[in-house]
Amino acid sequence: MEKKRILLVLGHPNNESLCAALARAYEAGALAAGAELRMHRVGEMDFEGALRIGYQGLQHLEPDLQRFQDDLLWCEHLVMVFPLWWGGLPGPMKSLIDRTFLPGLTFKFQEGSQFQTKLLKGRSARVIMTMDTPNWWYNWILGRPLTKALRGQILGFCGLKSLRFTLLGNVRGSTAEKRQGWLRQAERLGQDQI
Repeated sequence: MEKKRILLVLGHPNNESLCAALARAYEAGALAAGAELRMHRVGEMDFEGALRIGYQGLQHLEPDLQRFQDDLLWCEHLVMVFPLWWGGLPGPMKSLIDRTFLPGLTFKFQEGSQFQTKLLKGRSARVIMTMDTPNWWYNWILGRPLTKALRGQILGFCGLKSLRFTLLGNVRGSTAEKRQGWLRQAERLGQDQI
């Protein structure tokens, strides 16, 4: 199996969280399989969260954001691990995307066209998302809102294909045995580099 260049992003600010443990398990599996892996922990990154002027001009990128952009362009496979909070991404994770998935780097609008050029083509992505919501409720009652947004309006919008989602819920009602199973699953995903 070809070894991939993997960018792993921990979107939970707490390094003692289940998400952090899942990210470490994925990392262990990927490194054991010989992958090249770079990891960013959003809670440890130093950057202004607000996109002050929208996309009408350039906002200074802090060094942590510059490193993240470099690693985003370097990677072949993007892995994001985060909890579902209030139906969406945790604030720092959303801010990371707002500040770094910029026009000219991840997408570009064409003059006279309604559609964008997808500048991250050729890359794949895996999202590992924890939630207190049961999977069936998120999928069937809520209609997978964040999954749809990531697929159509964020990652897919920029050209990432082979988008795979691992949804882990209900965390609040889970047993220690269930959580251990999730950690083994994350490690296997890392070993398979998917």
